Amino acid sequence: MNREIMVSSQIEMRGITNPAVLAAMRKVERNKLVPDDLQPVAYADNPLPIGHGQTISQPFIVAYMTELLDPDPSKRILEIGTGSGYQAAVLAEIVKDVYTIEIIPALAERAKVNLEAMGYRNIHFRTGDGGLGWPEEAPFDGIIVTAAAGVIPEQLMMQLKEGACLVIPLGGTSIVQSLSVVVREGEKFKIRETIGVRFVPLTGVTQQ
Repeated sequence: MNREIMVSSQIEMRGITNPAVLAAMRKVERNKLVPDDLQPVAYADNPLPIGHGQTISQPFIVAYMTELLDPDPSKRILEIGTGSGYQAAVLAEIVKDVYTIEIIPALAERAKVNLEAMGYRNIHFRTGDGGLGWPEEAPFDGIIVTAAAGVIPEQLMMQLKEGACLVIPLGGTSIVQSLSVVVREGEKFKIRETIGVRFVPLTGVTQQ
């Protein structure tokens, strides 16, 4: 399977319509971000293991979460959970800058090496507890969390710009979590649920 078939059969057919998101999904070479032994199934319609108990998300979920952020070339996005770097690469094709944080050093380094080799220069990397966010670069035009949280980290909510949204799976270690969108309205936050998802749990001080 190639990227064009992936987009047409897995993503467009499920209702993703944002042209920039579809273009990014067609362009990013997912096969360069999975372990060597999984190259033949790089574009399969499911998550794949990347080591250290982590996964690269199903392509549709990456596209869906990206579309929820309503990305455009003016925006700066914070990603919590670099993982393989695939979500960061998709965002980097659309937005001005991506700030990505990974708590597992080995994954952070591998993603940085791979993404820089692929030519991305608008992705900024940090190793640490993503639940703390990146306060020096805040506020952000959007925040995306690629692991399931038991509670929404308050630090992340406070690093949103007015009117910006945080896309986050909620449910912690539950078998199925709820992919939620948190929109900042002044000092208040409006939360809506979208679809059921299954992510590995978010780790770090904010989730203990």
